[in-house]
Amino acid sequence: MTGQGIRFEDGASYERMMGVWSRLAGEVFLDWLTPTSGQRWIDIGCGNGAFTELLIERCAPSEVHGIDPSDAQLAYARMRPRCSLAEFHKGDAMALPFPAGRFDAAVMALVVVFVPDPAKGIDEMIRVVGPGGVVATYVWDMLNGGFPLDPILGEMRAMGLSPPQPPQVGACRPDALRELWAGAGLKAVEAREITVHRTFGNFDEFWAINTNSSMIATTLAAMPPGDAEKLKERVKVRLPPDAAGLVTCAARANAIRGRVPA
Repeated sequence: MTGQGIRFEDGASYERMMGVWSRLAGEVFLDWLTPTSGQRWIDIGCGNGAFTELLIERCAPSEVHGIDPSDAQLAYARMRPRCSLAEFHKGDAMALPFPAGRFDAAVMALVVVFVPDPAKGIDEMIRVVGPGGVVATYVWDMLNGGFPLDPILGEMRAMGLSPPQPPQVGACRPDALRELWAGAGLKAVEAREITVHRTFGNFDEFWAINTNSSMIATTLAAMPPGDAEKLKERVKVRLPPDAAGLVTCAARANAIRGRVPA
């Protein structure tokens, strides 16, 4: 998915930066959904297949279809050995290429803020899921310090910079998600927070991996070298290592689920 200068076209870079985070939060999310085996799933905004792979490993689905607008991300997803069950399609979250009631469950992993019209995206999820099926998402709490890149983005903003944001960043709020799910007519709507931690070997590893993100790289490339080094030092102060030199970061996502009325 893309938005306001944010592009995800490099599956390998995305894997190193966000794929790890996606699986950390995705494990908690899928356990919370308590799915039964043998279900038909659609993963909307599947990107490079990080969450799709996790879904297959943990949920024993009968079939999985992944949808994403990026050819490069889909190519990476198709190369994952553990995604051989999945079929990946280029497509739009707001116009899914499937008939009504095709699936038992529809999920979006870290995607809803990139959908130009989130309500339309939710309506499409509901359309392709049969009665009683699950419609769910989890998304980083980008407005309240929950985003994995916040240590860098926060210091950028403190320096007067304006790094890009997803087009519908407000959709990450718990109240916004509840409004979307209830407004779409879903039943048994429940929400929760998911907090996860990731440890890097040292600060340089953290910096190298996370500055490859398009949210960071575009702004960083436009900075004078002195300012870029100043930013790095500010972030380093914000993330002190432990006694072994390891740097641990936390991230928090908001999750919501509901069922299609019978």
